Amino acid sequence: MLQLTSQQKLLLAIESVDFRAGIDGLVALCKAKLAVNPFSGMVFVFTNRKRTAIKLLMYDGNGFWLAMKRFSKGKLVWWPTDKQPILQVQAAALQVLLSQGDPRFMHTPLPWRKHTEDASESFVMQPE
Repeated sequence: MLQLTSQQKLLLAIESVDFRAGIDGLVALCKAKLAVNPFSGMVFVFTNRKRTAIKLLMYDGNGFWLAMKRFSKGKLVWWPTDKQPILQVQAAALQVLLSQGDPRFMHTPLPWRKHTEDASESFVMQPE
């Protein structure tokens, strides 16, 4: 199952893509244009030229997930226009984006402690 958690890296592809592309086309795009490993477990977020739909691509260790949301009315209010090919966002920002909102105006606290991959840096209670 595809779940969005605060621990996952979520990457928005800034440039719009042709939504006729399926899994193989988006995987090739991740490798060639975005220079990111599509097998990394990151969630890649794409939009079409008209900004009326979003696709999410993720590899879960067993295969690829491809989810698409086409908006019933209207289009995305906001999409990044950075010069970089990708933009990392928080899960909360993606949720706002999926609801056709503008994540630039969401007010959520910043994490007080970043996630680390090094177990030695994690919090461990010492026995008394």
